[in-house]
Amino acid sequence: MPPFWTIGCLYGASSVLLGAFGAHGLKKRIADPQRLANWNTAAHYQMIHAGLLTLSSVAAPQNTLAMGLLTAGMTMFSGSLYLLVLDPQRFKALGVVTPAGGACLIAAWIVLAVRGRPGAVLGGLRR
Repeated sequence: MPPFWTIGCLYGASSVLLGAFGAHGLKKRIADPQRLANWNTAAHYQMIHAGLLTLSSVAAPQNTLAMGLLTAGMTMFSGSLYLLVLDPQRFKALGVVTPAGGACLIAAWIVLAVRGRPGAVLGGLRR
């Protein structure tokens, strides 16, 4: 099994878990609606990019640059948001990590557009 497939699946599963925790567990601990919205943004972006990573591992397995950027971007973007929501004072320094993670995610999409594999197998059909 390709490593990026596994990473994408694990990030997808954890985004569901963290999203559910945000929707149910955090509401009892955090009253600030902006912090809860940030948690939801983190889980949402993580899920979208986990799906893209999983798809890319099959459709463009040679594009390890894009998949590495997706992995780094999800870790930095979503990870820093999760920590900032949980304890903004303790993890204040991670505020600069969030946009860096976002830049990695943007770069991954661009790399996929430029270096993607047009002849990839998608859904059993060749394009």
